[in-house]
Amino acid sequence: MFRLKENIHVHAPVDRCFLLSTSVALVEQTLGMRPVKGTTTGLIQSGEHVTWRGWRFGLPAMHESLITRYERPAFFQDTMVRGCFSSFQHDHQFEEVDGYTLMVDVVRFSLPFGAAGKAIAKRIVIPHILSLLLARFSLLKRIAEGPDWERYIVNANRTPEQVSVALDGVQPL
Repeated sequence: MFRLKENIHVHAPVDRCFLLSTSVALVEQTLGMRPVKGTTTGLIQSGEHVTWRGWRFGLPAMHESLITRYERPAFFQDTMVRGCFSSFQHDHQFEEVDGYTLMVDVVRFSLPFGAAGKAIAKRIVIPHILSLLLARFSLLKRIAEGPDWERYIVNANRTPEQVSVALDGVQPL
């Protein structure tokens, strides 16, 4: 099993960083795969899943994740239930430190194919996952610290009924 860990400080509130991290649209921007089943828009929450499809290394790829822990605003975890890894689990941790949010991501994974899988992981998969984590952090930091964060989480604290009522008064363009 391989374990990767990255972190970043973001000058934004913990809850904002947490919610932005659960945005399917933001994940799609850095993952380069499309959500095709499950929670495909909005903010993913506890017990929900999303199936991603796309291309990786010139091959069709599918990855289905389930949110196995959700402790807003401090932690959530997604776990692969189907995909090309033998196992894949991604922990997302959030903590306020001196007016900033410390975001820490830990990814644990293993590949099939024994020694060949380990060699592929070291040469190809680890650098790829690290680049995805860094791209994700860069995007989250830019959005969380900038003026556009609200469009990703504006309805995050509302129930579906409240969103419906709020939208009733909106006139189409």
